[in-house]
Amino acid sequence: MAVIPAAGATIQGEIIADFDWAEEDLSEAVFADCVIADARFGAVILEGARFHRCRILRGRFARADLRETLFEDCSFADPGSHAGLTLAYCRVEQAVFRRCDLSFAKVDGCEMHGVTLEDCNLRGAHFQRNDFTRNLGRRRSAAAAMFRRCNFHLADLSEIALPGCDLPGSRFREADLTAANFEEADLHDADLFGALTAEAKLAGADLRGAEISGLDITALASRDGLKVTPDQQYALLTALGIDVRVD
Repeated sequence: MAVIPAAGATIQGEIIADFDWAEEDLSEAVFADCVIADARFGAVILEGARFHRCRILRGRFARADLRETLFEDCSFADPGSHAGLTLAYCRVEQAVFRRCDLSFAKVDGCEMHGVTLEDCNLRGAHFQRNDFTRNLGRRRSAAAAMFRRCNFHLADLSEIALPGCDLPGSRFREADLTAANFEEADLHDADLFGALTAEAKLAGADLRGAEISGLDITALASRDGLKVTPDQQYALLTALGIDVRVD
């Protein structure tokens, strides 16, 4: 490794090995076309850092500061071991992931208000106990997150709370959405085919243009104000066992 990672440094085309990331301040650093494998990012500060076209294999971030960090065209998945990125109790507010492979990622106990994921693959990912809210004072809080055109096939998003958040065009085929809160969320053009939605909250959610075949609205925890198009009503009624006929 020709260049040692440091705050504000630019590192390109390097295989970064044998570097102790723990508790390092690497804010505003730029990493491009780098390979980082089996790294432990314990309490590392990467606020405002940029990662472009990097391979970060089997990386584990624990109590790391990833606020406003950008990951673009990065791969975190190891196809051989089916191991992915681990984020545990990290600050991920306003972070951005674009066109990243986050298959098999495990995200647990992180602060994620304002996080953005666009065109990312999260197949088999697991989200648990994450907080997408920001305290507005006097017992008020608001959630904010954007998941645009992401693939959540077989992901575990049970009990995730994303009320009012943007998830347009994302694919949740066979994902576990049990008891998830998507009230007032933008889910237009999403794919919910085969998703587990028992006790999910969808009141006020925008499902116009979404694939909702098999969605049992009677099993939802909330559905008042759910937005669908006229042609989608047939899929909902069919799921209820009603024989819908046009004549």
